[in-house]
Amino acid sequence: MRRLVSAALALFGAFLTPALAQQPQRSECLAMANAAPRATPVAFRPAAGTAEVEITYAGHSTYFLDTPGGLRIATDYSGAYQVGRLPDVVTMNRAHSTHYSLFPDRRIPHVLHGWGEDGKPAIVSERLSDTFIRNVTTDIRRYFGDDAGTDMIRDGNSIFIFEVAGLCIGHLGNLHHKLDDSHFAQIGRLDIVMVPIDGTYTMSLDGISDITKRLRASVVLPMHRFATPLDDFMHRIGQQFEIDRRSGRSFRMSRDALPPKPTVIILDGV
Repeated sequence: MRRLVSAALALFGAFLTPALAQQPQRSECLAMANAAPRATPVAFRPAAGTAEVEITYAGHSTYFLDTPGGLRIATDYSGAYQVGRLPDVVTMNRAHSTHYSLFPDRRIPHVLHGWGEDGKPAIVSERLSDTFIRNVTTDIRRYFGDDAGTDMIRDGNSIFIFEVAGLCIGHLGNLHHKLDDSHFAQIGRLDIVMVPIDGTYTMSLDGISDITKRLRASVVLPMHRFATPLDDFMHRIGQQFEIDRRSGRSFRMSRDALPPKPTVIILDGV
């Protein structure tokens, strides 16, 4: 009888395991964003999150994230901006060749495209080492020489979100249009956000400033900077944001080290 029960449990497990594997990954950032506000006793203090993520600005729209678990991630990776060892994971967007490579180094184990195939949107929802990576698709303008007949490519860009060490880190990619309520709902809460501030090739400074203010992340990291006067961006997002200009290209951040007031960090060591 015991053998029959064991065999039945084993058979049940064989069917259950694939089913569990197909379940969508859970986003802690979305869960926290959608949770109802709760009162917190004054005497209660959550345990400090000491795990740190190292963030390095390599150039253009490429940031490197080095996680506590040793995973190295590069955003909008074309191979042109390299700092240190090869990344383990690269995310890409198809706006221009400076944001992707169709022939990345074969030693990179995980290449995540922000665009889909056959007119379907890209769907990224993967847990790699200590990091959960997901995406929210947006449309992009067609680049020069693409004569397909329409102005925009539907779902051609992805906002990538990295959840690691208790932090929610978003990279807006080569964003070409304003975000609606459905986009913000899919993004959820962000602690750190990387925003393009060129004001022309992506979207206007007014447009990206409105998005930055609505996301209200604790840390804002400008990218796609070119010669954009930083004062113009800061003027538009208002006095609710501090500015922290640093001479290096890297910094470390943990959950408990997030600034109390939203802060724009400028890494000038590139």
